[in-house]
This record gives sequence, C-alpha cells and structure tokens, in this order.
Amino acid sequence: MDEVKQQNSIIAVCGKGGVGKTSVSALLTKVLSEDGNHKVLAIDADPAVGLSLALGISVTKTVDDLRNALIEKAQEGFQEDRREMIARIDYELFDALEERRNLAFLAIGRPEKDGCFCRINSLLKDIINDIADNFDYVVIDGEAGIEQVNRRVMERVTHLLLVSDTSVKGCNVAESIEKVARRSIAFEKVGLLLNRVKREEEVEKVRSRYPLSVIGWMPEDSIIYEFDREGRSLMEMPKCDALSSIRKTLDWLER
Repeated sequence: MDEVKQQNSIIAVCGKGGVGKTSVSALLTKVLSEDGNHKVLAIDADPAVGLSLALGISVTKTVDDLRNALIEKAQEGFQEDRREMIARIDYELFDALEERRNLAFLAIGRPEKDGCFCRINSLLKDIINDIADNFDYVVIDGEAGIEQVNRRVMERVTHLLLVSDTSVKGCNVAESIEKVARRSIAFEKVGLLLNRVKREEEVEKVRSRYPLSVIGWMPEDSIIYEFDREGRSLMEMPKCDALSSIRKTLDWLER
C-alpha cells in the first residue's frame, strides 16, 4: 500500500444478514491495523453490536446512548446553544471511543427514541465525520441495506464493499443495495466480496449472472467458524485462507 495517503478511506461493509459481513469487517480491521503507521477507526453501525465481540472490545457507551440522553433533555425543555452542545457532544463522543493502540472503535447502538430530532441527528453525524477525518481508514459494519449507514452515520463513503455468499438471495440483496446506493450515497468505488465459497466455479457463476464487480472471494473457513462458536476475537486469527483473501481485497482499496 502507498506510504502517503492524500485522504482517508471510508469503507462501508454491507449485505444481507447472515452472509458474514461482520466477520469481513473484523478481518479487514485486523489487516489494516497491522501497519502501526495507519490509524484505523471501526464503526459498528449494526444495532446488534456484533463487531465489538468480533474485535474483542467491550462497549460501555454507544452513540445512541448519547443521542437518547440529548433527546430527553430537549423534551424536558433544557436549553443549550449550538456551541455548547457541539462542545459537549464532541467530548462525550470521544469518551465513547474505545482505543487499542492505533485502532479505535465506536458503536452506534440501537435508537430508543422514535421521531425526527433533526438538530441532534445532524450534529451527531457532523461530529462523527470530524472524528473520522483523524483516521487513515474507517471501516463501517453496516446494518442490512445502505440507507441506515447514510442516514445515521456518514453522508459519504469512498468504498462500498458488498458482501454475499454465493446464494441467489444473497447476491440479489447485494445488487439491490448497489442500486439504492447509487441514488442515495456518494462513493468512489463499489465491489462485491463473495464469502463462504466452496468451489471457484461458484464465483464464475455469480460473475455470469450479475453485473456486480466481483473483487474477490473468501473460502469457507473452519477457523472463522471455531472462533465465532467460542466467542473469540478475530483479531487473534492466525494465518489462513480467509485472511489471505482479505489482504488481496486491499489491492481494490488502493487501485
């Protein structure tokens, strides 16, 4: 990878539920953070907060914890000018960051308050964008679909990484996400990473059936299964075929 980066790379990992996007996000975070010269931010935008377990990080506070507290104060009639609110949110969001050397983690969480709180939502998104500017790479593990990443986290990504198994259902969802993304979010590159591939022929079938750009594939890996079953952090993964596939995916990031 290049020694000097002109801007940070913001990678949104999206796909149908159950296709392994959280494992892909964790392994991508692991590989990117192995270079101590790079600062990496992992954002868990899935309400299930599965990325924290995959990275071996405990979550003490989420963005939505902060959001819900701000909404309660607003509903109670608490008045605060924009400058004071920005300063406090900025401080509390940095407090919510879990840091491990050159890796930082931020969980979005699950919103408990319904309704439109545009001022608060806008401030949170702006500050998350500001935080992201301090990192070389940002990896977002998104909820199924793209609208949630766009609405609640960031307005732009540089790389939209679609993840699917080789099933028709998974690939159809990936194709739908790409179509929605082209209308609703700004990105520079989009690619499909196939997961749990048993035979390379499956990859060629997907390429022949879908207009998506297949940038790589990961074999079905028993090591990932064992780590998931035991609740172990994928940051401890030894060398394996899955990690080799992720490293090849980095070529797509830099092209």
